[in-house]
Amino acid sequence: MGTALARAWLAAGHPVTVWNRTPARAEALAAEGATVAASAAEAVAAGRLVVACLLDDASVGEALDGADLTGRDLVNLTTGTSAQGRSRATWAQARGARFLDGGIMAVPPMIGAAGSGAYVFYSGSAALFEEHRATLAVPAGTTYVGADPGFAALHDVALLSAMTGMFAGITHAFALIRPEDIAPKDFAPLLVSWLTAMAPMAHQAADQLESGDYGKDVVSNLAMQVAANATLLRTAEEQGVSAELLTPYMDLMERRLADGHGAEGTTGLVDLLAPAQSA
Repeated sequence: MGTALARAWLAAGHPVTVWNRTPARAEALAAEGATVAASAAEAVAAGRLVVACLLDDASVGEALDGADLTGRDLVNLTTGTSAQGRSRATWAQARGARFLDGGIMAVPPMIGAAGSGAYVFYSGSAALFEEHRATLAVPAGTTYVGADPGFAALHDVALLSAMTGMFAGITHAFALIRPEDIAPKDFAPLLVSWLTAMAPMAHQAADQLESGDYGKDVVSNLAMQVAANATLLRTAEEQGVSAELLTPYMDLMERRLADGHGAEGTTGLVDLLAPAQSA
């Protein structure tokens, strides 16, 4: 990812100094116009805007431990948690730097590719973001989500978590049809179409969470859905497919139903995972 970012800035004519813990990877960018630094500290000294994209948060601390960050604008595009983003912001500010954390919503081939849909969540110093917005927008779109330096990572991980749940459903669906004479390539368009049609339900959930009315505009209530789960589980059994990807969610549904919320939809499951904060 770091190489893809550097290439995008180089292609746009920006002067770029690079450093990599694996020297050969940095040297490969020299032919494209990058200046290769012998150390992270040397790379930091080369310019005001410093972009870090490493393996993990610990790697950022190790790489920049001996660098002089005074007066620098540090943008950390290393995947991490919201707590790590806040901690790294405090760490950077104590060393005299402004700080912006980022969550990249893309894979390397999407970086710098027009129309790819790639974008990056940013949070932290609003002044830093505004000053460097045009430069940051070169490799991917930019979405600023707030002054709290942990918000970029939180948005990133929340979306990735939703994606993981979707992948679990896709995996289970393909497992169900696998024993039969159903071509996966014929089934895939149906699966994509169905998931696309269901995705806007997130808007209804958001509206219910903000209003506190979990029964608002519900079509298929929780009691009905829990009853229907029996068919999903029975089908999995008949097909010889483990239901382990479904049962944790179904268990939450049954708990919510047992608490007397059968007329609601499934939004109330959020309360089982993260109870609402009292005002």
